[in-house]
Amino acid sequence: METKTATIKRQTDQSKLVLQGHTGNFEIILTEDNPNNIKSVFNLILKDLKNGLIQFELTDDKEDMYYHICKEYIKQLNAEMVTIYEELERYDLVVEEKEESANNQIARPE
Repeated sequence: METKTATIKRQTDQSKLVLQGHTGNFEIILTEDNPNNIKSVFNLILKDLKNGLIQFELTDDKEDMYYHICKEYIKQLNAEMVTIYEELERYDLVVEEKEESANNQIARPE
């Protein structure tokens, strides 16, 4: 399992939880009540899980309301991702890493 960072981007008009994934960053807007944003990000994270199991770790300097909300959210998300990843493995939907794939190739005589 690989640990990826999660940070809180605080701005005057909008604050976001930024989750680093295999294929890019995912942003959850914290200052809006928009379930579609959360669903969309969750779906992108699910697609990203095919590239390997990750867990998020919150790195933040402030211990404000956003910090405590995000910490709890990440705790729940990490637990959910383990369950989902196990299902992906069960149905053989996990993409093999290139290194593992290269190690499993048969050596050809020169």
